[in-house]
Amino acid sequence: MHQEPGRGYVLGVDAGGTSSRALLTAADGTVLGTGRSGGANPNSHPPAEAAAHIVEALAAALDAHNPGRVRACVVGLAGASKLTDPAVAELFGKAWAGLGLGCEVRVVSDAEAAFASATSAADGTVLVAGTGSIAGRIRQRRRIATAGGYGWLLGDEGSGFWIGREAVRSALATLTADREEPGPLARAVLTEALGAHEAHGTGLRTAHRLITTVNGQPPVRLARFAPLVSALADTDEAAGTIVGEAAAHLVRIALASRDAGERTPVVLVGSVLGEGSPVGARVREQLAGVDVLASSDGVAGANWLAAVEAFGEQAPRPLSG
Repeated sequence: MHQEPGRGYVLGVDAGGTSSRALLTAADGTVLGTGRSGGANPNSHPPAEAAAHIVEALAAALDAHNPGRVRACVVGLAGASKLTDPAVAELFGKAWAGLGLGCEVRVVSDAEAAFASATSAADGTVLVAGTGSIAGRIRQRRRIATAGGYGWLLGDEGSGFWIGREAVRSALATLTADREEPGPLARAVLTEALGAHEAHGTGLRTAHRLITTVNGQPPVRLARFAPLVSALADTDEAAGTIVGEAAAHLVRIALASRDAGERTPVVLVGSVLGEGSPVGARVREQLAGVDVLASSDGVAGANWLAAVEAFGEQAPRPLSG
């Protein structure tokens, strides 16, 4: 249904750790502009830089359109909790005040935008597993509680970081026991960490080199070993075990964020839960009977949340973009 242009525009932003994208649409869902800039997670970027990237993406999406006609603007922000710091919140507020929008900017978590990108349901669960992992309880399209998500040191079970760490631990267990020949996963870990010339190393010396190399890098770098586990899940026993344990952890936190017997959708987000991922396949199997959906595009979800705010529950989703 075509809406008259006088109803104004809505803006949505997906502000992640590596990039920020903005989407401007009309009341009928027609895409009027898009914008892109750098990462805007205020936990991994200086807050001033993060805010500037969001403003740059918004300004690019607006282009020549009148910012005063923007009826609603929703920013799905990775690291949104950082805005509980009044100084950071003030910095962000001042940054986008200069755009002259005809509305307040509403910040939601990137998980809320991801949930809205996959379903029009108001209630459900969002399960995120990329480098980290967390499950969120969604009520009236807002995340009201979480399970997991404690970071690499205290949790993030089933995440890319956790899977990568388990791959290295599995390789070390074989090398230090010196009772069996390292299998395909151990060899792949050694190749990734130490180079092809070390792929067939054995014993304590190789184990110690692996320990030293891994401990000499930022902890998040452990996530680079996760794809090795996925690639070998069907042919290597150790990799298959890790995949099974990762899926069990993720299902556990997803169910922890739901009521017993709840039938609302579960939206999966992140590379670990992708269609081609063995962990994602196991999670889908274990959630059989529940409507399991995949997040499509966070910027579209944020834009639709803005459309609902401006035009009501029947607001159409972006038609393209």
